[in-house]
Amino acid sequence: MVSLRIYDTSTRTVRDFVPLESGKVGIYLCGATVQAPPHVGHIRSGIAFDVVRRWLTAAGYDVTFVRNVTDIDDKIIHNAGHDDVPYWVVAFKNERAFTAAYDALGCLPPTAEPRATGHIPEMIDMMQEIIDANHGYAQAGDVYFDVRSDPSYGSLSGQKIDDMLAANDAVALGKRDPRDFAMWKAAKPDEPHWDTPWGPGRPGWHIECSAMARKYLGTSFDIHGGGIDLIFPHHENEIAQSKAAGDPFAQYWMHNAWVTTAGEKMSKSLGNSLLVSEVLTRIPALHLRYYLAGSHYRSMLEFSDSAVLEAGIGFERIRGFVTRAMEALNLSEVEVDGTARAEKFDSEMNNDFGVPNAIAVIHEVVRAANSKLAEGNAEAVKGDLICVVSMLDVLGMNPLDAQWKQEQSGNQEIIGQLVQVAIDQRADARARKDFEAADAIRNELDRIGIALEDTKEGVRFSIRAPQSKDSN
Repeated sequence: MVSLRIYDTSTRTVRDFVPLESGKVGIYLCGATVQAPPHVGHIRSGIAFDVVRRWLTAAGYDVTFVRNVTDIDDKIIHNAGHDDVPYWVVAFKNERAFTAAYDALGCLPPTAEPRATGHIPEMIDMMQEIIDANHGYAQAGDVYFDVRSDPSYGSLSGQKIDDMLAANDAVALGKRDPRDFAMWKAAKPDEPHWDTPWGPGRPGWHIECSAMARKYLGTSFDIHGGGIDLIFPHHENEIAQSKAAGDPFAQYWMHNAWVTTAGEKMSKSLGNSLLVSEVLTRIPALHLRYYLAGSHYRSMLEFSDSAVLEAGIGFERIRGFVTRAMEALNLSEVEVDGTARAEKFDSEMNNDFGVPNAIAVIHEVVRAANSKLAEGNAEAVKGDLICVVSMLDVLGMNPLDAQWKQEQSGNQEIIGQLVQVAIDQRADARARKDFEAADAIRNELDRIGIALEDTKEGVRFSIRAPQSKDSN
């Protein structure tokens, strides 16, 4: 097998993946800041790194996957004040919404999901280490990181300190340099706070991840992940803090690209967010997962319902083969076999998690197997069936998994009821020998991607790609 290669943001190169400890991998993913429910842009990161985790597990690694929750920050406090509730009410409600979204889209639960507010002692200890190493300082209850003390500051994002935007309130806050960042924020009236040697306050955004990564993965670990919008300042500042405290920190940095709408990053501030809970009322969860995972994690992805619909039709071609093959072979289940995957699929996944090309391999196998089925050679597709199911399983898209079978059952029931109306109308037309009307119904269904098949047991339907608008 070709060894895994990963694009590392810190070196801007594709590197061979060599874990710190043979057979084990530690991953830290920056998770949700739970100020509001998740939109589709938030959840892409969860799906991208779920695939990363699944592939590493399939490759035989024992994976420890840590995904944090930022449950205290300015926006959470602001929203809590707006709703006149404690900050933790807002945080917990939205954390549950994120968990529901991860679960609905088939993301495996993390090994650990630490919350910022549960790790204040670890943050205090790390800040003291940074101060003792002359990389940080306290000022009127705030604690800052001295960016000038770190010659490598800016290396992850490729910036120089003097080119960075300076804070406007630096003088008022007593910073040594306008670009110094807060590790700890002094308490303001009526805000939640915790006691520290420097006075009451709450954590800055960056110190929490440095402290929690150390606690759950050690001073050095394999992969740190997150969205590209976190490269600066969040991940840049994490590196500075952890290395100032003496931690080697992450060996590889992976960043997924944005989901956009109308060419702009999906965000609440732009007013173009699409809540996952709302999207899933009109789009099957497996189709949304297939769409979000189907583009390379480092590629920008333009979201629209029509794009997801098109992707869903592509997935249904795969699921349709699985269903037909199992029926032809009289199978009630198919066991996943890691040794049955196509070699080309594994090669694409080992090339920086190349899911788009890996999915193309699945479609190639399906097309060849469908030809065998059309020839009536059912036994010849048994190996192809196991191969396809095993490849889908790695991507978290095995249609035979209980979650997706349950979803498909519900969707199929609704679609079936609608299609049955058309089938009954076609049967009535044929009964009165109005074959032109019967053919028109069948052709219209075929145009939108629903194929009818007349069998001894009655009329059955399957979903496939719709005809183009120019088709006759």
